[in-house]
Amino acid sequence: MRDHLTTLPRRTNGHLRFTSNVVRTLGVLNDVGCFFLAFLLTIIFYELTIGEYYDGQIHQSAAIILTINFLLIRTSRDGYAPFKGQGEDVGGAAMADFLLATTLTILVVMQLGRLAEFSLGLSLLFTSFVIILLFLSRIAFRRLAYILMQRGFIGQRVAVYAESAKLAGKVTQLINLERLPHLRMLGYADERQQKNEVTDGMVHLGGFSALLDLARTGQLDQVILAVPRISQSRLDEITEALSAASIDICILPRETLELSTSYRVNYLGSLPVFAVWQQPMRDIDGLLKETLDYVLATLALLLLSPIMILTALAIKLESRGPVIFRQIRVGFNNNEISVLKFRSMYADLGDVSGVKRTERNDARVTRVGKFIRRTSIDELPQLFNVLKGEMSLVGPRPHATMMRVGDKFYFDAVRGYAARHRVKPGITGLAQVRGLRGEIATTERAKQRVEYDIYYIENWSPLLDIRIMIETIIKIAWDKDAY
Repeated sequence: MRDHLTTLPRRTNGHLRFTSNVVRTLGVLNDVGCFFLAFLLTIIFYELTIGEYYDGQIHQSAAIILTINFLLIRTSRDGYAPFKGQGEDVGGAAMADFLLATTLTILVVMQLGRLAEFSLGLSLLFTSFVIILLFLSRIAFRRLAYILMQRGFIGQRVAVYAESAKLAGKVTQLINLERLPHLRMLGYADERQQKNEVTDGMVHLGGFSALLDLARTGQLDQVILAVPRISQSRLDEITEALSAASIDICILPRETLELSTSYRVNYLGSLPVFAVWQQPMRDIDGLLKETLDYVLATLALLLLSPIMILTALAIKLESRGPVIFRQIRVGFNNNEISVLKFRSMYADLGDVSGVKRTERNDARVTRVGKFIRRTSIDELPQLFNVLKGEMSLVGPRPHATMMRVGDKFYFDAVRGYAARHRVKPGITGLAQVRGLRGEIATTERAKQRVEYDIYYIENWSPLLDIRIMIETIIKIAWDKDAY
């Protein structure tokens, strides 16, 4: 064990050490450098190719305003959070923020009445160079940060002080799920005195005295306390002794171990609280979601109205009955809504309750019905549900109130089913473009669909909605599960 520790970088008390928080500052400097380099490349390239006259001062001022707007937007959205190594989108969020910053800068220039003085070619070159540099620099920057962390220049050596090896293993498992390369786990300590044991891959460092020795000799940077049943007096003794060694001390609450990752830490002012659940798509996100729904649904109705009219005529000519089929389904907040569809079955054989699922080669489905179900044309009337505010273009599909999986109702067969109703149901959804469209005959497939629905709710973004809509159009062409 001692040989293992001596291979790690030693830091004595009083030595300046860099934690992962320094990456936040480096990230800001990286983006500033991208804008500066992009402006230089733009000037050089423009002079070598186009070479027409331009007002350098006004373009330089606009570039500075754009840079400031971008940094303010990124900072407000916590875009420079410490590096976590989770492989998140290296350019998507930054590109969206850049486009917003560009829009704001254009509005400022228009307000000042100087837009006519700008060179279109120079502006496009600058924008292109910025986008390219922001994208490439993020890949290089994250790799550089990872190397610095792995070599010990940035990061922390961590030990867990826990009630038992099992609890220490749970803490380590939770940390590993976060994929934090800047944290180097040394092992765990508890009240026992023996050490050098290895349990489930965790090295036992010894008792609290051994942990304190590591801290005092500069071989430890942070201790995570996972002792939910410890007395307040004992906790005070531990924190006082460790803080004297000038290391970081974190207390892992009992809720963290029991709730796993189904919570978030928020702040009420400066007061930290565990948010077990929050209303998704709120504030600006909610407004943006509503705007996208209304605008795109209106455009879709205008563009698809000829197809809808022809479909209505075909249904009317083939069989008697209404063109529109209405079915009560579960909507937002578990409220019932009347969902509209083109009728695809014979009027006297349709099932309003939804108890009987549609099967392949179902005799109740008309010839026109087979085609419109296969191509999802039968779902187009739900655009009116969107305009009424009952549905969204993208979201968990609304289920009939009596829908079953096997011999159980859906809400009894799948745990956490009601959570999918936190948002408005959608005409299409993530589950549908991930191969779970059509009949859900098994509990396992039902669980998978709900898991996709929950993932969508917790990770919603405008880009995700647009991606799902594009994938839906592509899927319609060859999806064999639709009938």
